[in-house]
Amino acid sequence: SPNLSRRACRSREYKLCSKHTEGKRPLYAIGFNFIDARYYDVFATVGGNRVTTYRGLPDGNLAVLQAYIDADDAQSFYTLSWACDLDGTPLLVAAGSNAVIRVINCATEKLFKSFLGHGDSINEIRTQPLKPSLFISASKDESVRLWNVHTGICILIFAGGGGHRNEVLSVDFHPSDIYRIASCGMDNTVKIWSMKEFWPYVEKSFTWTDLPSKFPTKFVQFPLMTSVVHSNYVDCTRWLGDFILSKSVDNEIVLWEPKIKEQGPGEGSIDVLQKYPVPDCDIWFIKFSCDFHFNQLAIGNREGKIYVWEVQASPPVLITRLSSPQCKMPIRQTAVSFDGSTILACGEDGSIYRWDEVEHQAAKN
Repeated sequence: SPNLSRRACRSREYKLCSKHTEGKRPLYAIGFNFIDARYYDVFATVGGNRVTTYRGLPDGNLAVLQAYIDADDAQSFYTLSWACDLDGTPLLVAAGSNAVIRVINCATEKLFKSFLGHGDSINEIRTQPLKPSLFISASKDESVRLWNVHTGICILIFAGGGGHRNEVLSVDFHPSDIYRIASCGMDNTVKIWSMKEFWPYVEKSFTWTDLPSKFPTKFVQFPLMTSVVHSNYVDCTRWLGDFILSKSVDNEIVLWEPKIKEQGPGEGSIDVLQKYPVPDCDIWFIKFSCDFHFNQLAIGNREGKIYVWEVQASPPVLITRLSSPQCKMPIRQTAVSFDGSTILACGEDGSIYRWDEVEHQAAKN
């Protein structure tokens, strides 16, 4: 678990290096590839029916690598996640309004697989960092599903008795406990789930040779714990060690500790540890992100400003606030590079903004 340190944090200075306008449709998601060390400078965006990959060049610019255009013109992608096949092939998983999950092979630039199962649009996809051929999806159909990218199997469905009662907006794997996930949504709750008793099915999904539709998909009906930290939609949640960062539409991110009672499922209490204020962040579907080691957290707001917090400092330290006269639209998502030296933002205006730390070479040029 991270120890919230009362350390002196230096403010970091960033400058806007480039702006790239991809198109007219809003960009809802952006993310660096942390799965594969060869591609730490590669990131992807989704907007409308297109998925685009880029390389962040050392001079501060962005180079388009490839673009995948979905066959469904009406598709609006909301989310993406990097993954990889068992042989290490880099994959991009993307989904949105039409409930079909697309898996794109970045080596061949071709569609690798399409996954069907959700009954409505998909709001977020996350990859299991310890087993990057597993991913989870959060849907408007009130469920979370666990998939095996290699075999195309839907292994588990988190829904039912103790499940979400409205759209699931965000989901995340625990960084070290492979059995644990967190999900949150429009029912104002954050739920923590365990896959421990269902793990034999996860293992079986790797060796399954029959049709994926014949796999004995299991329902996980009861979470370990349901917590009401917020009084409105919860649209982004991330683990910070054993703690949880979550945000609603009330202009702040909350860091809290779930205290799960082992005896009764769904029982437990929470300890709120600290809050990170974000002014003008009162619309939903704004997601925050962190660098690989969770030192910095970046979040945009509806005015086009970005707040960068030292996430493990106590009390929290605002490292910097980024803004540009060109950017006045809501920032839907940010991406922080592996080492925190580059911060990307994308949003409603169909543009990507890139800030580089001034001490880094690109920003000096």
